[in-house]
Amino acid sequence: MRISKVKRITLAALLTAFAVVCSPLSFPVGASRCCPVQHFVNIISSIFLGPVYSVSIAFCTSLLRNLMGTGTLLAFPGSMCGALLSGLLYKYKGKLIPAYIGELIGTSVFGGLAAYLMAAFVMSKEAAVFGFVIPFFVSSAGGTVIAAAVTASMKKTGLLYKLMGNINRTNHD
Repeated sequence: MRISKVKRITLAALLTAFAVVCSPLSFPVGASRCCPVQHFVNIISSIFLGPVYSVSIAFCTSLLRNLMGTGTLLAFPGSMCGALLSGLLYKYKGKLIPAYIGELIGTSVFGGLAAYLMAAFVMSKEAAVFGFVIPFFVSSAGGTVIAAAVTASMKKTGLLYKLMGNINRTNHD
């Protein structure tokens, strides 16, 4: 196995654990529970690991939170849609701002609409079509601001690209 893959899996596990451990740092907004740390993790994983890992981390975090009773089924569409769009935009644009925007739009618009479908058809709950968009935007905005501050300071010091190179470097025996 390449060292790079071990580093990527290790970082994914650490980010998942961080998001799960920090999930009590949440607050209710409307019918949803807002977890800004999840959105911070989505952006960080999108930048360092790419869209596949980012969506996997969002799924694992949502699954663990639900199994522990600290999350709802609505965590799946919100976090996974944001992680996917953030990861794809960073992968194809290579810039931080599209990753931030991807998280905001992916979580609030796509995740919010998917959450409506889940609430209406899977959970048999009454919900307005756009009832999750604003709460999901509020949650995502908090995590995006934190991620923007952290990544901007990492970029300014040169640490961002140094870490990215370290994670993606492969060593062959």
